[in-house]
Amino acid sequence: MRTRPAARAGQYAALLAYLVFLAFPFVWLVSTAFKPATEVAGLHPTWIPRDPTLANFRQAFDEQPLLRAALNSLLTASAAALVAVAVATPTAYVMARHRGALARAATGWVVVSQAFPFVLLIIPLFLVLKNLRLIDSLPGLVLVYVVWSLPFALWMLTGYVRAVPAELEEAAAVDGAGRLRTLVSVTAPLLAPGIAATALFAFVTAWNEFFFALVLLKTPEQQTLPVLLTRFIGAEGVADLGPLAAAAFLATLPSLLVFALIQRRITGSLLAGAVKG
Repeated sequence: MRTRPAARAGQYAALLAYLVFLAFPFVWLVSTAFKPATEVAGLHPTWIPRDPTLANFRQAFDEQPLLRAALNSLLTASAAALVAVAVATPTAYVMARHRGALARAATGWVVVSQAFPFVLLIIPLFLVLKNLRLIDSLPGLVLVYVVWSLPFALWMLTGYVRAVPAELEEAAAVDGAGRLRTLVSVTAPLLAPGIAATALFAFVTAWNEFFFALVLLKTPEQQTLPVLLTRFIGAEGVADLGPLAAAAFLATLPSLLVFALIQRRITGSLLAGAVKG
């Protein structure tokens, strides 16, 4: 009992240090975005800009087509989220309700697939998209994002399905409803929060993705926002820090807003999977 206050203080100190570690890059990014060029290049940097300005934002929009790139990111992320949820919902229902060897093998594959690195997947995906003539196209990038986000979407939705009482589906079966009707009319409405959280997570993943977009998209008009940010770095490797920070800040805002909406839903999915699994 004597060590409990000290242990709790240590936990809070570790949590505070972790939060500071996570918040530092974003705070410094925001600070740099509003600093004039003289302060960005100064020898004595400050946390708060002494002379805040919006010039970096104006320069960023003047130098690069940020709105077009943001539109490309929005289209690909939205399409990937919708397709991933449409595929994952019935699949997760089958995996959750059928506890046979095949369902266990599928669940194990979903978990193992999360350990695959990007580099291991890019070559086979590139060859598949080349055969489908989808290289350097937004539909091809959407297909890649669906493949990449589908395992985690299945994992999340499986936990939500297992949290739905099976007695409701049994009652629907007694009334003569088939599997598809039960899924659409009974289970799916109860899964609405989980489906929304899964879709938002898939959206954030696609919005922030950089590596696949860099490899698969070559036409400047097709590039997404994370790839466009690399244009603020010159051929000599010198970054135009002010406009780069301004553009990166604008690109980060949607992810932060969406994650603020889904973080409780993700926690609920993990808890549901732990209780029902």
